[in-house]
Amino acid sequence: MRRPAACATVRTWQVAGAAISFTLVAALPAAPARAAADPVTACTALDICYCVHQEFKETIGANVARVRKLIADQRAQGKAIGYLSVPLSAAGGGAFVVNTAIAARIAERVTERFGPRSVFVLNPGAEGGDGMQGASGADYMYMWTQILEGENGLGEAFDFVYFSGPSDFAKYFELTGTHDFERLEAWFDDKIAPDPKYKEAIANGSLTRAGFRNYYGLRASVAFSYGSHDEWNIARMINDRRRGATDYGIANQLAVVFDGQPVSPGGYETPTAAGDVGRCVK
Repeated sequence: MRRPAACATVRTWQVAGAAISFTLVAALPAAPARAAADPVTACTALDICYCVHQEFKETIGANVARVRKLIADQRAQGKAIGYLSVPLSAAGGGAFVVNTAIAARIAERVTERFGPRSVFVLNPGAEGGDGMQGASGADYMYMWTQILEGENGLGEAFDFVYFSGPSDFAKYFELTGTHDFERLEAWFDDKIAPDPKYKEAIANGSLTRAGFRNYYGLRASVAFSYGSHDEWNIARMINDRRRGATDYGIANQLAVVFDGQPVSPGGYETPTAAGDVGRCVK
């Protein structure tokens, strides 16, 4: 997600006194308007820091509590709990409304895969909470990081993290591997161009036919999302902590899935570039 220019950040994570550079990219809702107050540095229990706007901190705290209760209620029903990492913002040529619909479809498909009586998939696109209009990507990630890391810093609320990939998006557009760009252009012509809610974005050039085609045909994945990059690194940190925890160990790490397939240990133990994480730079 694009960050406000006035909120520069240093993308460094402090872990047990050592500075470790990470990159997580989870796509987050595009901010409709700039928040008014000057940003401040806010850090989570694991000392993961973001440059956030003070006016959202109370709202963020309330939503963290609400989502934790939602998860606890699902856990009480005996369900496994998953977290969906998915690009939501329009960064790169996509559309927030389209990405939100895709996120819902992916969550439904993962739920169907494991069974609705046995799994609950937390979809950030559906549980972002109220009162966040004008929030930045860092504001959202400050919220989701607290939820992901849990009260004990071990991600104890979750059993797996599902990172969305190209095939997840391709299924939404019914791409077949033949003439996919042309199918996406036709989709834009049929469903985006005539829709009044996209009129302003098309007029100002922030949403174009070619950009839409190239994004969903080439880059629609957590690999190109600021927030998802951070979420990847958070999952990595949680698993690193679990491996060293007596009550967890290697056998009880978070399962990590990308594009529908399990990720190998060498994959999920590797950090990626940082997204929105970082302290404010005055």
